[in-house]
Amino acid sequence: MRRRSRLRRRAAGTVLTAAMLSGLFPASGASAAPGPTTSTVAAAAAVDPVEGMPDDGYVDESGGEQDDFAGTEGVPSTASAPASASASDDGFRKPTPSSTETLAAADPVPGRAGDFELESGSPLTGLVLGLEASLPSQGLSELMEQANREAGWEGACGATGIYGPDLPPSHRICWESDDATSSEWVPQSITGVSDAQEDEDWGSSDAEPIAVGAYDAENPGRSDYIADRDNCVKATASDACNEKGVRVSFFNQATRKYRHVLLVWPYLNSKGHISFDALHAREGTCTTAVTASCKAQGGIHAGGMVWYGNHLYVADTANGMRVFDLRTILDLDPDDDATTNDRTPDGLVSNVLVKKRIGRQNNVWYSYGYRYVMPQVATLKFTAAKNSGDTSENQCYATGRPKASYISLDRTGTDHLILGEYCNTVNGGTSPGRVATYPMTALTAAIAGATGTVARADLAYGLPTGAAFGDEKLWHKIQGATRYEGTWYFHRSNGHDYGRLLQATVGTVDGTSRLVGNTKVLRSSFGPEDLYLAHGRGDGFAPQLWSLSEHAPSECSACKREMYSYDMRTVISGFGS
Repeated sequence: MRRRSRLRRRAAGTVLTAAMLSGLFPASGASAAPGPTTSTVAAAAAVDPVEGMPDDGYVDESGGEQDDFAGTEGVPSTASAPASASASDDGFRKPTPSSTETLAAADPVPGRAGDFELESGSPLTGLVLGLEASLPSQGLSELMEQANREAGWEGACGATGIYGPDLPPSHRICWESDDATSSEWVPQSITGVSDAQEDEDWGSSDAEPIAVGAYDAENPGRSDYIADRDNCVKATASDACNEKGVRVSFFNQATRKYRHVLLVWPYLNSKGHISFDALHAREGTCTTAVTASCKAQGGIHAGGMVWYGNHLYVADTANGMRVFDLRTILDLDPDDDATTNDRTPDGLVSNVLVKKRIGRQNNVWYSYGYRYVMPQVATLKFTAAKNSGDTSENQCYATGRPKASYISLDRTGTDHLILGEYCNTVNGGTSPGRVATYPMTALTAAIAGATGTVARADLAYGLPTGAAFGDEKLWHKIQGATRYEGTWYFHRSNGHDYGRLLQATVGTVDGTSRLVGNTKVLRSSFGPEDLYLAHGRGDGFAPQLWSLSEHAPSECSACKREMYSYDMRTVISGFGS
């Protein structure tokens, strides 16, 4: 018999008091639902809507976010690693001695910290309390005990050609076969306990968790009436039909097992009952023309994550960041028996066998088949207006609202969050990308403060320019960035081929502080993504620069999905510093 998790259960039949319910309202911009007039238990006989989740009030991101192949030009022609890559040939056009100074100095986008200002959205505390009163909840330590999927480690991951010759991996972790090959779930972001805690310990556990975020990239047959597609809950729809948003996989380094958790957004349904939906994932309900009030939502990319203290910050490209609390993980199958619907504290039941429904529907709780869901607790939104330029093919601009394409944490001085943009200059725009830093004290104050509390960036830079990669610019298509002991590191993708790890330092050009790119470039993995620096100080280990590859073997014959780390000493020496 499997051990049952230690749950912080609420008593069955919990009644939501009027005081608590007064805090239940949708996020800013969401469709207002009628206020509740009865407790959840007293209304148990009422029928909940199957569809009609409200708009979550967030701006849509452009399609194909962080996609090297967006547009029709500049696509790398190679689809596998060179058979005999020379360690001395980095694949980049070398600058002539006369152009070296221009290479180092060029930076047409100086960066404006004010463009990166964030403010807190409407509070979600009351909604989350409503969910905690309705469903069993627990924390991450208990979740780690319930990790149920086996990960491969080091040599068990088998031979692979995805790693460039300049950077041999220090550690390798591979997924179970369905996660490694899934066309639905695509891994993007990574963080871990080294971000969360300076001492790198989480409670009394020795799990030392690593967290990986993946977005739902495939929605065959999803409700889209303008394209004559039917509802995803029909019997013939596939399990992949619905837009499921984002899931986070928590990896236990002690047991080498991991567990998926679905991220969700809390709201009140049209009956005034607490419910939840996947992130920015409302199903389409249009029967004729698609309008803002009935159109489907496309999810978010979740290109970066930072776990800091009890909170998980998730990048939302077009909006800023969504925030989650690792002390509030809801369990829809506490007896670990999916064949039996569990009674929930609100007097209803939960069902994890049905994979095409989510939230409270007809007095049953669903979660697209996931045992665990984690509700959003706060929002940090950009205050700057969007640039009026076209962004449909990942174009970026020198001013205006940035894109939250990736985030990471710098713990080598005063704790700062790094946020930056993925941009494809092949398709136009006026910027190869910008990055900024925020004091974590400002961000934590914003999520704890009232609506509109501001968190300001204290630095902002444009990416260096001047180097060439084949026939296109080197400094764009950045998938992840971090800063370590004052030096910046960037992960640059390259279609279905070796990516590149880039390095930059802060210099002064014409009296202006700018990022200056190192002319040395290191070949990284196929499909390189977000960066996470495990500093190692808490355990006395050498620092490790973690990342992950996104491409499944079905996308290219030489591709493979893994998590991996580079010894930071190897990285630093590789750049000649």
